[in-house]
Amino acid sequence: MKKLLTAMILFALPFLASAQIENPVKWKFAAKKINDNTYELHMTATIDGGWHLYAQEAGEGPVPTSFKFTKNPLVTANGKVTEVGKLHKNFDKNFNSELKYYENTVDFVQKVTVKGKAATKVKGSVEFMVCDDHQCLPPKDTEFTITVGGK
Repeated sequence: MKKLLTAMILFALPFLASAQIENPVKWKFAAKKINDNTYELHMTATIDGGWHLYAQEAGEGPVPTSFKFTKNPLVTANGKVTEVGKLHKNFDKNFNSELKYYENTVDFVQKVTVKGKAATKVKGSVEFMVCDDHQCLPPKDTEFTITVGGK
């Protein structure tokens, strides 16, 4: 009986291990008021050790980080999303390309202007891909909502 139980546990172990979903990136979304009608949207990624998140201009191969914003007539984007963090550039033999990525943390910042005084929401999603030295995870979409305006 013990041998049967041991064999069943050893057989089930790989399935249990693969059932765990790896999520090496944690996102935080916030707004910072700059003046009466201007805000910075901060989309901050905290990346687990050993993993890296690709930049918006990543290079040939991996899926770059990209943001999509839902149209809101009360909010106008000012320029493009900028990146604040330590950008790494390395040649990756798997993609046969020089790639740009971030480790540990990166803050993506989008300036917006809000029309009127009422509070409103900026909704959107971020698509991103992460890799470590041995594997890449499939691209993932994360939706977000950030409140701007009001008092």
